[in-house]
Amino acid sequence: MSISFFMSNKIYLLFLWHMHQPYYKDALSGRYTLPWVRLHSSKDYLDMVTILDDYPNIRQNINIVPSLLQQIDDYVNGTADDKFMKLTLKPAEELTDDDKAFILENFFLANWDNLIKPFPRYYDLLLKRGIRFSSNDIKRISHFFSDNDFTDLQLLFNLAWIDPKFRTEDEELNSLAAKGSNFTEADKGIVVNKQIEIMKRLIPEYKRLHNAGKIELSVTPYFHPILPLLCSSESARVAMPNVSLPVNNFIYPEDAEAQIKMSIEYFENVFGSKPNGMWPSEGSVSEETVRIISKSGIKWIGTDEAVLSGSLGQPLRDDKGNLTRPDLLYSEHIFSDVAIFFRDHTLSDLIGFVYSSWDAKDAANDFYDRLVRIAESSPSGSDRVVSIILDGENAWEYYKNDGHDFLNALYKLINDDDRIHSITASEYLSISSKKHTLERLHAGSWIYGNFGIWIGHDEDNIAWDYIYQTRKALVEADNSSGSRNVDAWMDLYAAEGSDWFWWYGDDHVTDNAREFDELFRHNLMSVYRKIGADIPEFLHIPVLKEDRGIKPQLPIRGFIEPTIDGKLTSYFEWLEGTFLDVKKSGGSMHKSESIVSKIYYGFNAQNLFIRMDAVEKFKDIEACDCLTLHFIKPADIKVAIEDDSARTYSKSDKGWITAGEIEYAKDDILEISIPFSKLGAKENDELSLYITADLSGNELERYPWRGNITLRVPSPDFDKIMWY
Repeated sequence: MSISFFMSNKIYLLFLWHMHQPYYKDALSGRYTLPWVRLHSSKDYLDMVTILDDYPNIRQNINIVPSLLQQIDDYVNGTADDKFMKLTLKPAEELTDDDKAFILENFFLANWDNLIKPFPRYYDLLLKRGIRFSSNDIKRISHFFSDNDFTDLQLLFNLAWIDPKFRTEDEELNSLAAKGSNFTEADKGIVVNKQIEIMKRLIPEYKRLHNAGKIELSVTPYFHPILPLLCSSESARVAMPNVSLPVNNFIYPEDAEAQIKMSIEYFENVFGSKPNGMWPSEGSVSEETVRIISKSGIKWIGTDEAVLSGSLGQPLRDDKGNLTRPDLLYSEHIFSDVAIFFRDHTLSDLIGFVYSSWDAKDAANDFYDRLVRIAESSPSGSDRVVSIILDGENAWEYYKNDGHDFLNALYKLINDDDRIHSITASEYLSISSKKHTLERLHAGSWIYGNFGIWIGHDEDNIAWDYIYQTRKALVEADNSSGSRNVDAWMDLYAAEGSDWFWWYGDDHVTDNAREFDELFRHNLMSVYRKIGADIPEFLHIPVLKEDRGIKPQLPIRGFIEPTIDGKLTSYFEWLEGTFLDVKKSGGSMHKSESIVSKIYYGFNAQNLFIRMDAVEKFKDIEACDCLTLHFIKPADIKVAIEDDSARTYSKSDKGWITAGEIEYAKDDILEISIPFSKLGAKENDELSLYITADLSGNELERYPWRGNITLRVPSPDFDKIMWY
């Protein structure tokens, strides 16, 4: 790579794929709670780099979290033990009723269209279990499954999570895929052993490609903590001045420094050299953390364009999302002697969240065309670097053929175009002639340019206070003993990881919320055990709060007057209301579509309006026979939508008493109008509700999965107030 690349109508393309999984090892039992390190390792981490052998002009950046490498190493060395693997290898005839229930609930945790349907037998087993079912009914369902059914399910769950490229190239796996059913116990062992073999190839292949200059490996602080919040929880106020913070201000920059130091040392031990670059966890930065990073010897980092906008005090896009300052975004910036690459949020999210539903070639062409337009619009002699930074694993489950069709189509287009130079970060720094020094650096992350995901909610703040109290006990124990309890500190650092806070609060919800909560508290319990102290009672109490409000995507901005006809009469009739994305607000990251996809709601002075959208037309849905709106506040009232009627019920000593019908319509969508008077609600009262999809009196699904939709009854002049 030479400086002659700086010519007109050319750009540098910096791809950074971030490889990360939470730390699933339970600090008390030593066992792995969830299988996603093993499964993503066999499906995502290796093929993302070996694919580059086919494209000589493409170089990329791969960011690795040391705690992920540590977990991979445990599996490779045979010291990892997750429940999913144990139940996979357990002979079907030895499975208990509880084992069978667990398998039927959890061994379909994969994208149904892209991982399950390609295997006809696997999809048949899904249909036999039921696309939707009541958890209370799962043990009854299990009696309809034979030992052969369970053996096939145990194997196919694991086979589906192996990358299709490796399944095709491996003779034994290809043979098992062709066999399709009637698997043996020996077949199951083959599949699990192949997963471990793929994991064994990871580090050597990463080393090979790193040493060959095809990829540049970078690192994240050891347990993926939010560095600015370790330095000071008050840093959250930079972007959120009115945020509610924990009782105790967490001010331990030495923990940030320790997590960075540990990550660099671990990286050097594994790969034989120190990393030049770092993706701070979730792109979270502040001035103090970058100064610490600079002291560690790291030369470059990445974060989001929202941080650049906040640092410069000016927007980079117009109100329609069009980029207005490419000269600022597509430049290398410097703060405290560290080069900072700012990700193009739009381009990165197209790959992460949008293109999976497109035809692969159309998606590749669209992305490529965007890059060409950037190149052609760049001034002659400008040093434009376009940073595409995103998760390197989770997106591909939602693409056909695990994303290979899209990536191959895209890489070929880029590889053959002299206007686009795919490059590593360190290569770019070695030839870049223009650097822009930032006078200040905004404290924020890649999500909304703030830290709201990880602090501010009751659950987040409780968790931070638990860490604070445990850390205080650990320091006191060290002072008393006169030595540092290294093992206990590792457990504390694990508890500082961002993943627990990702699931606390109302931002994200997962079927495994209780497992994450338990893992977090067990890390802290282990600290007390290792210092020989009694575990405080508060750590035995889950941080999770079930009865809490879920934030909508947007605030309600004014009154709405929708026509209750079951059709989207006009885009504007729901525009001033808000909505809840069911996929983001309830259910597993690995679950397929639920019955209801989005819930819209809003009001006028007299009525609450609710609209539900589904993947198919509502009038054609047969999966449930009733949708029930459960109001908790201001009173126990429910609205049952069934048999072409919507009827309200109020709770009394004698049970549920009908209170009459209300207006609703079900066609393409479902719409309902509920007078506040029917709910016994008056101005400024809080409304709290959740919705269930029911079949034969059993709950199939709940929206949101955890917590409630909350809002306040408006005043008559609410609409006017919102315009001022």
